[in-house]
Amino acid sequence: MDGLSVIKEHSKAIIDAIRRTAQNDWKVLVIDESTKKIIDSSVNEDDILNHNIANIERIEDRREVNPDMDAIYILSPQPHIVECLLADFERRRYRRGFVVWTGVLPDGLQRKLDVARRQMAAPPDLLLVDFYPLESHLITFRDPSSFLVLYNPLCNDLVARHLRALASKIVSICITLQEIPKIRYYQPPEHAKHEARVLCMHLARFVQQELDGYQQFDRNFPPPSQRPQSVLLITDRSMDLMAPLLHEFTYQAMAHDLLPIQDKGDGKVTFHMTVNEGTAAAEEKDMELVEKDTVWVNNRHQHMKDTIDKLMSDFQKFLDQNPNFAGKDPSQTSLNDIRDMLAGLPQFQEMKQAYSLHLTMAQEAMNIFQKYKLADLASVEQTLATGLDDDYKKPKNVLDQVVRLLDDPDVAPADRLRLIATYVLYRDGIIEKDLTRLLWHASLQRSRDSLDQTIIENFDLLGAPNEEYALSRFEPAIKQMLDHVCAGDLDTNLFPYVIPPTETSGVDSLSHQASLRSAAPRWASANRRQAENRQRIIVFVAGGATYSEARACYEVSEKHSRDVFLATSHMARPGNGPAPPKAPAHLFERPAPPPQAPPPHQGLQQQRPQGVGQPVPPSLGPRPPVQALAGMSLNSGSGSSSTLGGSEVGKKKDKEKKKRNIFGIKK
Repeated sequence: MDGLSVIKEHSKAIIDAIRRTAQNDWKVLVIDESTKKIIDSSVNEDDILNHNIANIERIEDRREVNPDMDAIYILSPQPHIVECLLADFERRRYRRGFVVWTGVLPDGLQRKLDVARRQMAAPPDLLLVDFYPLESHLITFRDPSSFLVLYNPLCNDLVARHLRALASKIVSICITLQEIPKIRYYQPPEHAKHEARVLCMHLARFVQQELDGYQQFDRNFPPPSQRPQSVLLITDRSMDLMAPLLHEFTYQAMAHDLLPIQDKGDGKVTFHMTVNEGTAAAEEKDMELVEKDTVWVNNRHQHMKDTIDKLMSDFQKFLDQNPNFAGKDPSQTSLNDIRDMLAGLPQFQEMKQAYSLHLTMAQEAMNIFQKYKLADLASVEQTLATGLDDDYKKPKNVLDQVVRLLDDPDVAPADRLRLIATYVLYRDGIIEKDLTRLLWHASLQRSRDSLDQTIIENFDLLGAPNEEYALSRFEPAIKQMLDHVCAGDLDTNLFPYVIPPTETSGVDSLSHQASLRSAAPRWASANRRQAENRQRIIVFVAGGATYSEARACYEVSEKHSRDVFLATSHMARPGNGPAPPKAPAHLFERPAPPPQAPPPHQGLQQQRPQGVGQPVPPSLGPRPPVQALAGMSLNSGSGSSSTLGGSEVGKKKDKEKKKRNIFGIKK
């Protein structure tokens, strides 16, 4: 999406603070471990050095004394960082210090600094940028532990402090976007009795307190603007328990679910692959998924079939522009063929690397899609999530379909557990005896140490069974919520205001709402694009958000001409939590038995899959029908017999009515 980007706004806030403090005089920039990660998430080091910064140093590191130069400190408000700063002042490491905090410094720490006021060139400043922009409209706090703190009863003593920390980060987003929004929060129905049902209410009130405090600190905030007043929606994971469980087949969500994509500590999102495979220059490399990768940005929210169609179409354009390859028949060209051809094109290095990355990712995702029967699985998941079958009717024999998949050895254990959880939500809970039977069918919970049953039972801590608002949809509940916000008819009982609007201000009829700041003179340049006057909506999901919810926010932005930003503690995807410690595998090794002659037909059965998330070697099964998939249209009424769900379907005459799988192909 072009136009407004929280990455650019984050970078601009940091650079402006450095420029404002440097004042055309060379200085040293001193940062700590936390602020380095924040700065690196949106700013290049060269951009900093171009603004009269002679050097960048870490306050925790050993450094030379430099008494002839002033220093700009951009620091996080932590006790040990205050100690480091005091040590610098005591040592007189620099001539003077300009201190900028990325959060409000507690009173106790402020009093500690009183003794060093003389060495400060100016009163400490505040730069509220304590968050990590991941995409143009997606923000995280890189804090997966937030989920455990908010929902684990053993962490109740930590909740209040954690909510205040979350509120501070949410306010940082609002300040960076230069917004004072109306705040609404998710309030579960009265029948919801879980402890965390008041989570959003308390968090919303903390955010309101922080915003009120900031406006007292800066009386000129927010700056004049023609935009309508923004809206901040505080939600939590309990609003939609289905979204993290379901398989989604848009490119980004599917890749993060199925492939070993790494979310590294420095904020980089990478995929490990072999570059220039099959050539002398072949090397293992972590390829980064970034906003400047136009292939990624243009395709990440597209259905996988549309993504493959686009890759094939772009390759056809390449063939047309390069006569050396004109002899290739595009209808007979697979993704692997394209990869092999690109490997021999050193003159197209940047284009080659981008397309090699996404062709590889698409290929491996489709391998897993077929091997683990995700088409069959997704069909049942959609029925459970919506309460409707493929014909939009009340489903029949749902339990039989679920048990059949649980018994199927080709369905991965992790997917069986997800399916059981989805079925429990669909049934609004089941008795323990039935849960035990389902786990037995799935070959799960076969030892005392297994946590499979505990995982399902702990869903009640998030308010399961879920309510109709979150279940009656084909999309994440966030999308329905946003559609209602943009239409001005979001239920005020389900999403009350922290400060109810007055009769004169109206209730979120956002399509026609005038700006609450439009009376002020406009200071922006006259050539500012109209898109910058679009209303901004910030959605915060406590407990983690999914890539399907991120996609929904982008789609609502386009549909309703708003700028919708999704913020969360972390991006939740199946299997990305910390694994419990296990005894070393070598303790259980036994001597290999002596070789024996293989019996007839040995090797015809594949080993039972143990999980999803690693590339599937070609030897483990037939190649996925990516070539056939790329050549199909969604309204495949031409009688094509290619399918994606199971290779044996065509061998038997199906006595039931024909259905369409999630790729629109009859099966």
